[in-house]
Amino acid sequence: MHFNISKVLDHRKDISNFVDHRKDISTEKEALADLLASSGDHFPGSDFHPADRKTWMSELGPDRLRINQIVWPGTHDSATNDIGVPLVTRPFAECQTRSIYDQLVLGTRVLDVRVEKGRHICHGILQSYSVDVVLDGVKRFLSEAESEIVILEIRTEYGHEDPPEFDKYLVEQLGDLLIHHDDAVFGKTVAEVLPKRIICVWKPRNSPAPAAGSPLWSAGYLRDNWIDTDLPKTKFDSNMKHLGEQPPSAARKYFYRVEHTVTPKPENPVVKMVDNEIRPFARLFIAQTFAQGFADRLQVFSTDFIDEDFVDACAGMTQARVEGQGIS
Repeated sequence: MHFNISKVLDHRKDISNFVDHRKDISTEKEALADLLASSGDHFPGSDFHPADRKTWMSELGPDRLRINQIVWPGTHDSATNDIGVPLVTRPFAECQTRSIYDQLVLGTRVLDVRVEKGRHICHGILQSYSVDVVLDGVKRFLSEAESEIVILEIRTEYGHEDPPEFDKYLVEQLGDLLIHHDDAVFGKTVAEVLPKRIICVWKPRNSPAPAAGSPLWSAGYLRDNWIDTDLPKTKFDSNMKHLGEQPPSAARKYFYRVEHTVTPKPENPVVKMVDNEIRPFARLFIAQTFAQGFADRLQVFSTDFIDEDFVDACAGMTQARVEGQGIS
């Protein structure tokens, strides 16, 4: 039998690199844990818990709550709850386990939805149900919660083609619920935009972007600074740096998103396992925006596998803004 020493050495190198990388992840998670232990995760509004997360915006008062005061709890890859084959491909693509409707009932208010040419949900090469399932879930929720506002971002997934005439389809499906593009919306109260309920941001890859003043909003109105890393403190610090470079939310005419997520890698591919390295530190991130003087800039805060505590943290910071507790 021929013995290939180069393949053996390459294999040992791969194992060594994997071990070193796992050490880096562990070191970064420990650094976040140390920061949490030394500085805590208390912030104005952190003790607030909505009486009903389904209607938490209503609870804060539609006549008082301005669009640019809201800290919007969002989900990343929102419609991946039924993607792939269970126990086979799903662990590598599923970023949420709840349906769109259930996420909204939980308190989510920003949805990140990826589509392909045939109007199916997708994440990379994997496809799932029709986008109609998403739109039906949104409409069902809004029929039950009359003073809640939702930001619905729909984009064509990387590597896919735009669905034909998808802008017209969205307008037909969402109709009178759509809050048409208008820069003045940011300074309005929730009550002033009702009964319209959805800010729909359509991000095609090649089709024309929505025009100013149209029923849909273009890509520039929901911005972020995503970096490709599975290192939790690297992502945490990058999010803080980019947030610090933004104007205060009350002074800008676009939504800015911080994605409290990390990215799976070939050697670390299971989404939930990777995200568990950063998910426990969401409240720490909010607390650090106060410590570093950026609390007036946090606006859309998104996560994988959203839970009640994440929603409460965002709603609590929003409540503090409404009450004037140290934040504009």
